[in-house]
Amino acid sequence: MEPVWDVAIVGAGPAGASAALSALHTRPEARVLLLDRDDFPRDKACGDGIAPHALHVLRRVGLVGVEAGYAGVDRLRIGFAAGPAGDGVMARAAYVIPREVFDARLVQAAVERGAELRRHRVRTVTVADDGGHLVLDGDLRARVVIAADGASSDIRREHAPPRVWGTTWPPDLPLSWRFTSKPPGFGGAHTAVAIRGYAPVPASRAERQIIVFADPSRGRRSGWPAYAWSFPIGDGRANIGYGELLRPGRPLTRAHLLGRLEGLLPGAGTSAQSWRAHLLPLSTGRPRQPDGMILYAGDAMNLINPITGEGIFYAVASGVLAGRAALGEGDPGRIYRTRLDRVLGRHFRHTDAAMLLARSPAVVAAAVRAAGRDPDTFDDLVELGLGAGKLTPSALGNIAAALHR
Repeated sequence: MEPVWDVAIVGAGPAGASAALSALHTRPEARVLLLDRDDFPRDKACGDGIAPHALHVLRRVGLVGVEAGYAGVDRLRIGFAAGPAGDGVMARAAYVIPREVFDARLVQAAVERGAELRRHRVRTVTVADDGGHLVLDGDLRARVVIAADGASSDIRREHAPPRVWGTTWPPDLPLSWRFTSKPPGFGGAHTAVAIRGYAPVPASRAERQIIVFADPSRGRRSGWPAYAWSFPIGDGRANIGYGELLRPGRPLTRAHLLGRLEGLLPGAGTSAQSWRAHLLPLSTGRPRQPDGMILYAGDAMNLINPITGEGIFYAVASGVLAGRAALGEGDPGRIYRTRLDRVLGRHFRHTDAAMLLARSPAVVAAAVRAAGRDPDTFDDLVELGLGAGKLTPSALGNIAAALHR
């Protein structure tokens, strides 16, 4: 039997690879095992937006230049198809890097620093008889396990209550799901679904990221809150897509999602390819990290920004914190929980509040108008949606003023 690993990381996406990088940055001689069900590179359904905040966190664990070869995009247009819209310049450029490229770069960096990568789908994690380590699939042994295996985490289903409807979730199309009951567990109705494709980008959308909200006059019939996006990659293509909240008893199909995308970005999907769908477990349904030797990061922890659907920053940030906690002194779960709350807890509470406000289309329209008029409000809302920002008093004041105009 092989020796006990210091940390075994299940899932080699941004959360898992970042955890490996962090653990090896903390202790270069650590024995770090990185497990994933797929070979790399591999495609992943996502908007492909990489916020500068995620790159900053990666630099802190020694990884620079992961965005090499891709031009930053600093212009963002956000609004309604037939209504208010704001167009501004972000304080720091974001990047659009296909996950097939981005994830492979993170994994390669982790392997180069000493992690061992294996293709393996972990199905069970148990505590060893002596209580001193964990056993994965009856064979692999590790002192700490980091579950970074996504929204349909096998480890989460085994060790924590379910947070989304159903038990298993096909990551790709075709979509034929029907939700007929109230979701069980502590996640509640805090899940969205999105569809993504790649299409040639017209000149009018080539220099900026675009977000178009659903028609608020249709209320819940539009899937509100919901939006379509177009994010230019820089190679003549854009990542385009549409996402909305899931609701019990309301069927979602490929035709529905593509129809909503066409309604908000006419013609965007006409020549698109590589359609894939994915679930977004929103941070409004995040669980409390338990004490113990199993840590949850990224989507497995419900870490998706409920306002924008952004998850890469949360994945990288939580992965880095988990990787560090896994090698610390004391209870890893308690250490990780404390540090995660210290770094992102206040931000999470502000996004929770923002999501409640976003139930009102009038408030969202007012926020769009305020952001279009005031650069500071624009910056504050970008930070809230892409990083660890907060609802600042000045932004709230400007939104309230716009609401009453």
